[in-house]
Amino acid sequence: MGSLSSEDHGRPAYTLLDHSFPRPLPMASVDEMHMRRALELAAKAEAEGEVPVGALVVVGDRVVGEGWNRPVALNDPTAHAEMIALRQAGSALAQYRLLNATVYVTLEPCAMCTAAMVHARVRRLVFGAWDPRQGAAGSAFDLAHSRALNHALDTFGGVLADECSAQLKEFFRRRRSQPGEGPSARDGTAHSSTSK
Repeated sequence: MGSLSSEDHGRPAYTLLDHSFPRPLPMASVDEMHMRRALELAAKAEAEGEVPVGALVVVGDRVVGEGWNRPVALNDPTAHAEMIALRQAGSALAQYRLLNATVYVTLEPCAMCTAAMVHARVRRLVFGAWDPRQGAAGSAFDLAHSRALNHALDTFGGVLADECSAQLKEFFRRRRSQPGEGPSARDGTAHSSTSK
């Protein structure tokens, strides 16, 4: 099982990933406030027996979408926290382009979620724990800044990384300790420890 701690990857706890030109870091307190809400949403996923990942979409100072992992409950492989939050934001704004939006998520997004953010033209992505196996915003690969795509996300990783990582690690520790349970017991397939 790969570690989710930012320290294990040689990165500082709060990292600007878009290295194309220097930018000032956003106000850490605002990002941390929204990440704490994402952690609360992740707890809802955990209470439902889902992998604890939470996400929200913010435009200006307004939360326009929230979500938590629900693929098992909804029998929907696309029901990741980010996808649910993006759908809710699109409905709230009556717009599929989420210009000037920031997505906050407790775990570095997978390829599907990152590609959806790029397609929606999300401006910023802020995530907590790194996902070295499936993260598509700089860890395993980097769709957030791919030259093959027509948009790039301003990406900030490692916000409240220790809390986000601890929530995931504790979930999987408890799951592995239950007889007949494990990361793959609910759907019959093998997943990495950070699969959503």
